[in-house]
Amino acid sequence: MDFAHTPRVAQLQLQLRRFLDDLVLPANAQWLRYAAAGVYPLDVIEPLKSQARALGLWNLFLPGLRAHEPGTRLTNLEYAPLAEIMGRVAWSSEVFNCSAPDTGNIELLHRFATPEQAGAWLEPLLEGTVRSCFAMSEPDVASSDPTNIATRIRRDGDHYVVNGRKWFITGAAHPECRLAVLMGCSNDAPDAPAHARHTLLLVPMDTPGLSVVRNVPVMQQQAIDGHCELLFRDVRVPVGNRLGDEGAGFALAQARLGPGRVHHCMRSIGQCELALELMSARAVERRAFGKVLGDFANVQDWIAHSRVEIDQARLLVLHAAWRMDTQGLAAARVDVAAIKLVAAQLQTRVLDRAMQVFGAMGLTPDTPLAQLWSWGRALRFLDGPDEVHLRTVARAELARARAEAGSTSPYLQRWMPPHPGDLGG
Repeated sequence: MDFAHTPRVAQLQLQLRRFLDDLVLPANAQWLRYAAAGVYPLDVIEPLKSQARALGLWNLFLPGLRAHEPGTRLTNLEYAPLAEIMGRVAWSSEVFNCSAPDTGNIELLHRFATPEQAGAWLEPLLEGTVRSCFAMSEPDVASSDPTNIATRIRRDGDHYVVNGRKWFITGAAHPECRLAVLMGCSNDAPDAPAHARHTLLLVPMDTPGLSVVRNVPVMQQQAIDGHCELLFRDVRVPVGNRLGDEGAGFALAQARLGPGRVHHCMRSIGQCELALELMSARAVERRAFGKVLGDFANVQDWIAHSRVEIDQARLLVLHAAWRMDTQGLAAARVDVAAIKLVAAQLQTRVLDRAMQVFGAMGLTPDTPLAQLWSWGRALRFLDGPDEVHLRTVARAELARARAEAGSTSPYLQRWMPPHPGDLGG
């Protein structure tokens, strides 16, 4: 395992940092003003997208990119440090056509779409002319167990009819969101296998019966592109809009998670790096009780712990990306669970320390810290709660222990009281 950046990746990092410094950061204040007014800042985003594409900073996330498709083909390991840079400005991923949930949906369509589906949806998504959402989570069932999904998909001739309610659907409020990739139960027979009951459908957002009920605030903050509640009431879509086989929806949904979690985690690490930089700068500038904050031992401990924990998390994510590239998604399943767990908890710890060093200012919009802390807290639910990932890692360890039963016996000391005659002398 060699995690040294190749010359190509090092050059892309340089380009990306320069793009953020020269173009994205100067536009950040305008983006925030639009967002505060509840208007999506397309006037800010679209010119930046054109510039990013002209520079080859486009669709960097897709390892399977084909020659005729727009973008720069990179492995998961190559893309990971670029996602970290994008994370420093929360909205910047869209500039490079690397935003969730589009990245996961593009992965799905790339692998499983028919030629007709690819022409209708994959190509516009790769071009960045439309956005999409992934409609899986529901308000009335525990989404940590997707086999509970209650939305019903019923076959009616050459159409499917969908009824159900989805929520926390990221991106559904974006003005360019044109497609919902919906997961629902298409076989509710009592004897149907739990993981073979679900189907994915491609549902255009303007389909009659589909409505956006509300944009749900997260920690009292409302994302301008939305974490939405959607209602599907007798929504009819052609059978040709089914993605993959009927009953294969659960497996397909799982297939999109691995790379997406690497993207999420590396963006999170980028945000933690930014928080550490801000915390350190504050610590050498702010004075209290006759000393700068950085002279206090507890502040030094916060900075040191943050530095070490960020570096540990980054190496863990890079290892997961390497395993996906070299051994496949199935082999990296436990690694992917581990990084999602570690990165989300890391973000809340590091941001909490940074906010403490900033004092009351850290709670205000004058810094990005409060928003990034809130997003870190949300990450402990998104793509599965911490508890699900803990269980995945624990089960893998216990399975290994059962498979290697007895292998640790030689390491156990079985002490018996010595007989006096055995002591010698």
